[in-house]
This record gives sequence, structure tokens and C-alpha cells, in this order.
Amino acid sequence: MARIYISLGSNIEREQHIRAGLDALHRLYGSLQVSRVFESEAVGFAGSPFYNLVVGADTDHSLSSVTRELRELEFAHGRPADAKKFAPRTLDLDLLLYDDLICDQPVSLPRAEIVTNAFVLWPLAELAPERRHPLTQARYGDLWAAYDKQSQRLQPVDFDWNPPSPKVRKESLTY
Repeated sequence: MARIYISLGSNIEREQHIRAGLDALHRLYGSLQVSRVFESEAVGFAGSPFYNLVVGADTDHSLSSVTRELRELEFAHGRPADAKKFAPRTLDLDLLLYDDLICDQPVSLPRAEIVTNAFVLWPLAELAPERRHPLTQARYGDLWAAYDKQSQRLQPVDFDWNPPSPKVRKESLTY
């Protein structure tokens, strides 16, 4: 079982797409550890504010499978195949960590945005304050404590999400 952390973001119909993303991740990976939701300014382009959060999950899916699944979820929720890196998003799903794996393919891990963007680091530090960054070995809680909090505007927002209840399967019993 691998422990994965995924960053979710949306600045188009934010609540709807964040909820849909959480529901989809729950269907794929089961129980999720979910940070608070934060509102942040768009980074890298002029655009509407984003909702961002981080989820943790355990999976037996391979790294390439997880990468493919996240991409397919983005497409299923309206992301164009030719979307620019710095552009509005219905749903943006970025794999931050896959255990302590360090790699460049099929995705760069650990994701560089962990230490550069408050909207990734703060929620990750909430979920895994004692976990260590695979490259620097610094704890995420310590990285957040040292982060220049004036560099990016970020604030928690009220947001409730309840995982979809499992479907109850009724079977006829025969004696």
C-alpha cells in the first residue's frame, strides 16, 4: 500500500468541482484524509480566486495508474486536453507525493509546488505535519512554520463535504 497526497484546486464553479473531485477520489481510493479548503489568488496568471485543499489516501494502484486516473478525472470534469499550465481550471488534480518516491517519470515527485505555494504546503502540513519531504528531509509542519506567509494570500473557507454513503447491496438469502 502506498500513501499518496493529492492537491485539488478549482476556480470555475469551485464548490461544485471540488465536491465532484472529492467524490471521484473517494470512489477510486476509498477513505480520504481531507484538509481544510483554502481560498487563494490565482498564481501565475490573472484569474478568479481558487479553492484548494489536499487529500491523503492509501492505494495499491501503481504510480502510473494513479497519474492516469487523476488526468482522466480532470478531463471528465471539463478540463480541455490542450489546457495551458497557467489558466482557469474546473478541476486541477496534482499528485504531490507517492510514499517517499523521488522520480521524474511519469510525473515529477515530490512535486515542486509543495515548497513554493502556500495553497499546497499549508493543507499538506495540516495533514502530515511530521512527515518529511523526500528531498530535504524537512518536516512539512516545519516548512509551513518557516514559510513567508506574506508572499501569497490564503485563507481557510467554510466548506463541508461528506463522503458518499456506500451503496447497500441486498442479497436474497436462500436456505
